[in-house]
Amino acid sequence: MAYIDYYKVLGVDKSASQDDIKKAYRKLARKYHPDLHPDDKEANKMFQQVNEANEALSDPEKRKKYDEYGENWKHADQFDQAKQSRSRNPFGGGGGGGFGGGFGGGFGGDDYSDFFESMFGGGGRSRNNARAKGQDLQAELQILFRDAAETHKKTVTINGKSLRITIPAGIANGQVIKLKGQGNEGRNGGLPGDLFITITIAEDAVFKRVNDDLYINKEIDLYTAVLGGDVTVDTLNGKVKLKVPAGTQNGAKIRLKSKGFPVYKKEGEFGNLFITYSVSIPVNLTEKQIKLFTELKELTQ
Repeated sequence: MAYIDYYKVLGVDKSASQDDIKKAYRKLARKYHPDLHPDDKEANKMFQQVNEANEALSDPEKRKKYDEYGENWKHADQFDQAKQSRSRNPFGGGGGGGFGGGFGGGFGGDDYSDFFESMFGGGGRSRNNARAKGQDLQAELQILFRDAAETHKKTVTINGKSLRITIPAGIANGQVIKLKGQGNEGRNGGLPGDLFITITIAEDAVFKRVNDDLYINKEIDLYTAVLGGDVTVDTLNGKVKLKVPAGTQNGAKIRLKSKGFPVYKKEGEFGNLFITYSVSIPVNLTEKQIKLFTELKELTQ
């Protein structure tokens, strides 16, 4: 298989930051997503390469191995172990050429071939016959805020294959769901890779979520704040009526226990709902209203 430069696949320099790599991946994953190109084999191939590149470069440790060992980065630990083993053996032979900049002078010609034979089954010349696990795939799925509050099923299409997945209630923004064995096929009978789906949750117009708690602002008029009264507020499960005490101050907060977001994979457990009152000051007062407020002011002095 021809060597693929993952930096070129993502269109970034080798000095790119992790944030640059993340942005490039998301942009290209959307561009080549199979949902947009269901019958385009070239787009599907690019989508696969973009996912492979992201797997190698998005993790600093994996990226370090890729920079040193190139296409064989997944075997870096075995290479390092072999280097350490040879360095402990003073009769291990001298100076064969390095591999990917990673092997100084630890391997002689025969040792080099023997090492690859033990690694890949038959030496570097025939390593394509070795059994190898398939590449893991990365995908992103956006769901609505209210959907994240209920266990539900979604269908995703990866490399032209439709998968039905269950999204548990209470899932967090950025949380990753792993589907074992749903990545690329293995080589020569090797195990398939896994699929990692990152969940992104759209913001809600009413609620702000922090972990399992929800926050909402509720505007009340000046008269209700001063005299007290009833207000109706939204919760995830409908509306509730609350008593506003007389003399409620602007910015006052109350808590509704267990009216927040469901706790992930804990049936029947919920966070809290916090309500902040915002007192609305009346404008465009009539002459009579101004007179009454003036009289009230004089009474309090």
